[in-house]
Amino acid sequence: MVRESYKTGVSFGLTSGIITTLGLMVGLHSGTGSEVAVLGGIFTIAIADAFSDALGIHVSEEAKNGTKSKDIWESTIATLFAKFIFSMTFIVPVFLLSLDTAIIVSVVWGILMLGVFSFYIARDQKEKPLNVVMEHIAIALLVISITHYVGDWVGSVFA
Repeated sequence: MVRESYKTGVSFGLTSGIITTLGLMVGLHSGTGSEVAVLGGIFTIAIADAFSDALGIHVSEEAKNGTKSKDIWESTIATLFAKFIFSMTFIVPVFLLSLDTAIIVSVVWGILMLGVFSFYIARDQKEKPLNVVMEHIAIALLVISITHYVGDWVGSVFA
């Protein structure tokens, strides 16, 4: 059985890594159309946001009464590595494909990863998987849609 501290870190890091990275990629793509900007954004998310999220989990876990120091650090480290690793998976399509195709492949990849993970979370919590999967995917698609239109707006106003 996986320790709760690792579940906390991996679930937060994976979810944040997927949604944040996709939102940034889609927004940068629609706003700039620049492969360099998208790659720079992915690397930035994978490094800066992974540390930021890890610190956020660390402080959040410290704020809970009775949480052991070992559990706090396990959640922190699991968040850092999960966020970094899952964010970095989006580098591959950008390196291998045209930017337009890489964005589509990345969205499909991210939604697939989020859906599979959400399915396992639902089963672990003894909830209806379809409801949990659809809820999580709907939120991700909302973020992706909003960042696309914000990127379009920024590109049209400031370009």
